[in-house]
Amino acid sequence: MLKKILVVEDDPEMVELLRFTLRSAGYSVGTARDGIEGIKKARTMRPDLILLDLMLPELDGFAVCETLRRSDDSASVPILILSAMSSQMARFTGLGAGANDYLVKPFSPRNLLVRVRQLIGYEERLEPAS
Repeated sequence: MLKKILVVEDDPEMVELLRFTLRSAGYSVGTARDGIEGIKKARTMRPDLILLDLMLPELDGFAVCETLRRSDDSASVPILILSAMSSQMARFTGLGAGANDYLVKPFSPRNLLVRVRQLIGYEERLEPAS
């Protein structure tokens, strides 16, 4: 069974890049466009990992992270923050809110996959027998 990753991101181009990168690496991907939808999807989808932007409509990523950490359903799900906010304060605040890792945009798809694999591993894609 494929590992499930929830992408909480409001930039459609970034969503497509993440979806393509993660699916190509053998993951199942769900998406949410704002913080409130992200919390709802985390509860229904039960992902193995959440990729979370900080600057979101409705509810920012810091609040989303804190909310997910207070819920029994999502308290142990790894959260990787993906943000253009590169300051040490933003990183400190994100990790303090409960994130497991923090990656600054722009990032290389290869670096993203390394971080994802460190947090949850991956399923080998099996080629059909000929």
